[in-house]
Amino acid sequence: MAEETQRRKADHIRICLNEKAQAKKTTSGFEDVHFVHKALPEVDKNKIDLSTYFLGHKFNAPLMVGAMTGGTPQAEKINANIAQAVEKLGLGMGVGSQRAAVENVQLTKTFAVARKKAPTAFIVANLGGVQLVHGYGLNEIKKSIEMVDADAVAIHLNALQEAVQPEGQTNFEGVLEKISEIADKLDKPVIVKETGSGIAAEETKQLEAAGVKALDVGGAGGTSFAAVEYYRTIKSETDTQSLGETFWDWGIPTVVSIVEIAQTSKIPVIGSGGIRNGTDMAKAIALGSTLTSVTQPILQAAVESTEATQRLLSVLMEELKTTMFLVGSKSVQQLAKAPVVVMGNTSKWLELRGFNIKEYANRGAR
Repeated sequence: MAEETQRRKADHIRICLNEKAQAKKTTSGFEDVHFVHKALPEVDKNKIDLSTYFLGHKFNAPLMVGAMTGGTPQAEKINANIAQAVEKLGLGMGVGSQRAAVENVQLTKTFAVARKKAPTAFIVANLGGVQLVHGYGLNEIKKSIEMVDADAVAIHLNALQEAVQPEGQTNFEGVLEKISEIADKLDKPVIVKETGSGIAAEETKQLEAAGVKALDVGGAGGTSFAAVEYYRTIKSETDTQSLGETFWDWGIPTVVSIVEIAQTSKIPVIGSGGIRNGTDMAKAIALGSTLTSVTQPILQAAVESTEATQRLLSVLMEELKTTMFLVGSKSVQQLAKAPVVVMGNTSKWLELRGFNIKEYANRGAR
């Protein structure tokens, strides 16, 4: 089992680096969101403050590197490069699913390197929700936290990936109850994150009631794990290959998911799924996210070096600052109130679901 998990993690890295595993027709929705330009920004760009707080931790910008990898020799280098970069920039990171190291203690170092290289950064541990109904419990969650001396733990939901994966686990009965038990007994905040299919308002209410402290939307429009699994089986004659192709674009677009969560609950939101630049980050904040998370582009840099990773993260921060300057926001708190116009398919989706998008456009209007 441990060897199978390790081999699968290596496949995921290879495919995300070398194959076109991004959504095809579904988009994250950021192209439908437009800021209202300020011709008179009345802001000194050099004085703009990107800092924010999330779960009691200060971030130098509302940005973290999303859960990516672990459990393979290559992953140790990737996590080390990311960790050193976020430590220098005062950001945060999540590690990939730690199931491999729970099954094989020898793989612990591929995750533990994150805290070793980032002693003060915000680090999020990570285990799958489906494992909670297949024997995992508080003990395994605590092991994952201790492994990286985590500030929080993410329980990831990946029903789509499990459904199209040849060795996938598709019994999700009781997951919510298990999450509630963990959140009640754990002394660290529990984050629930999706992995590319988004979270709707209905699940938001259930997860908030279960004691979850933050939601990472993981919306559709970025990396498709149905696509990843498609590439894993492309040379075999299995039914799961056609499943991966059929469900390639399945899910709730990122922007829709952010709005549904933000208008349903006060729970902090991490905007993720297809965020590719600082303007996307700014839009996510204006729509209700507390933080943003970027994953696939960082993987490309992290396999190269710490310096490449730091450069890319710095570019994202500079793009965010420039966007804030152009909308007249001196702080992330002001950016959260900046007017945006939501159009196109995103507007239609949200209106049909009963969500108010006019309030975004009318902020500050006279």
